[in-house]
Amino acid sequence: MGDSVTALRISVHQALGGGTVADVLLWKRWYASIGVLVSATTLWILFEKSGYNLLSFVANVLFLLVFILFFWAKSASLLNRPLPPLPNLEIPEEIVAKAAGAIHVYANYALSIARQIVIDRNLKVFLQLVSGLWVASYIGSLCNFLTLVYLGVLLILSVPLVYDKYQHPIDEKLCLANKIIQAQYMKIDDAILKKIPLPSNKEKKTQ
Repeated sequence: MGDSVTALRISVHQALGGGTVADVLLWKRWYASIGVLVSATTLWILFEKSGYNLLSFVANVLFLLVFILFFWAKSASLLNRPLPPLPNLEIPEEIVAKAAGAIHVYANYALSIARQIVIDRNLKVFLQLVSGLWVASYIGSLCNFLTLVYLGVLLILSVPLVYDKYQHPIDEKLCLANKIIQAQYMKIDDAILKKIPLPSNKEKKTQ
């Protein structure tokens, strides 16, 4: 039993891409992980507790950066010093193509869901979407967007690490929860959903 469970173990590091991001999320580069956590906490305290505005903060940072670069360049030309070391400020075509490909996949997925609800009249997909939107609305009513982003940072820095260490017990609990949810859904489906007349079914019968 233990050998079979060990054989089914998923590499969380590989699932996260196996690169620098995976190392940071799994705390293999603990200094970078601590840096992300401290930065996120500092920004959250700065905006949430002090009431500082995000737009004002970005504008002030950009103003300070442009101010420093401008006078650095002016003083460099007067004192025969090297200009500020700016990187090549161009977005590679590969990054644009990857971003467009990702947007294309998610857009098609959203359109497929819309088709299932509007054209196919899939009641199961409709209820799943409504439930997800209700949960998102409820979470949004409890905290603002900035706090939600900060909680997301805390989760992505903790959930992968916990799952990597306790993968088998978590998988067992998730499988049990999934069976319970499926059983409850089958009961609701048999008792309520199958009794709801759908126009699509009538159209198929007339055809």
